[in-house]
Amino acid sequence: MKSLVAFFFALVAAVNFSVAASASWTTATFAGTGQQGPSKSGDLATAANVDNPFGVVRGPDGALWFCQYTGQVISKVAADGRIHTVAGNGQKGYGGDGGPALQASFNLPHELRFDRAGNIFIADMENQAIRRIDAKTMVITTFAGGGGKGYSGDGGPANKAQLNQPHSIQFGPDGSLYICDVGNHVIRRVDMKTGAISTFAGTGKAGETPDGAPIAGTPLNGPRSIDFDAAGNLWLVTRGGNQVFKFDLKAGKIRLVAGTGQKGFTGDGGPAKLATFSGPKGIALAANGDAYLADTENHVIRMIEAKTGIVRLVAGTGEKGDGPDGDPLRCKLARPHGVFVDTDGSLFVGDSEAHRVRVLR
Repeated sequence: MKSLVAFFFALVAAVNFSVAASASWTTATFAGTGQQGPSKSGDLATAANVDNPFGVVRGPDGALWFCQYTGQVISKVAADGRIHTVAGNGQKGYGGDGGPALQASFNLPHELRFDRAGNIFIADMENQAIRRIDAKTMVITTFAGGGGKGYSGDGGPANKAQLNQPHSIQFGPDGSLYICDVGNHVIRRVDMKTGAISTFAGTGKAGETPDGAPIAGTPLNGPRSIDFDAAGNLWLVTRGGNQVFKFDLKAGKIRLVAGTGQKGFTGDGGPAKLATFSGPKGIALAANGDAYLADTENHVIRMIEAKTGIVRLVAGTGEKGDGPDGDPLRCKLARPHGVFVDTDGSLFVGDSEAHRVRVLR
């Protein structure tokens, strides 16, 4: 009887949260028409086609930037709401180093970030490379990898190393660039002062990541996406492990934040550690510590509440689809990949296979 009563109250709490979330958030299309296709620079973003929008981030110029994964370009939406192609010729390939970024070719660009000087870094996944665009000249070069698929180069120059499907990148508090080297099951780190690359976490083989384990020497299972919180801790979602971890860099320990390790779609309204996820592929930390996840294969956005450790459903129904905008809990999503929390608390989502960038406010 006690377990039945506890289940009833948990169910009521989850329903009440769903009602509250529905009332407090609204979603709208920020870019894209829902049709897959190339963008035309200068068009209103809401009237322009986009092609699989992935990593989303606010640039130092105030524009919202994102990768068009199968469009093979990098785009931005300026303050006037118009979209512009800033890198890529739209052709799949690996070319253009040493020349204008607009004439370069990419092979499935996944994510982009900016360093402190405003230079642009792109995870060019199937080129096994991290590309860099100079903020002043807009000339593109290969910063890390690019030497074919592999796992080599630690201790030497990053542009001589080999990577294996780098997906997510982020700059740490010390300015170093961290790379989710997914195919190698490691996180690599590039010292921006010396240009040297090293393995920061992972062993090179997939494996379980015990709660409380040391960062050094502990396996990872598909380290897919990273971000840093305000305290300087690195957060990681594992695609193969279906879990969320926090790396305490000062203590050198890995803490389990969410996920049992089993694939599923359960646990909303309860402790995040008891929840299940399905191939999560994006993470973004809010200023208050809340962690937003693109739970990709469940077609939803979920949030781990910093104060309570509870996981919440923020957007999506669990069924693959396209919209409609309005109530985010009635808005079907299609394999979302990118998430980004803006300074005003707005949440941007790369709703990839719906070919839209959505914003929740």
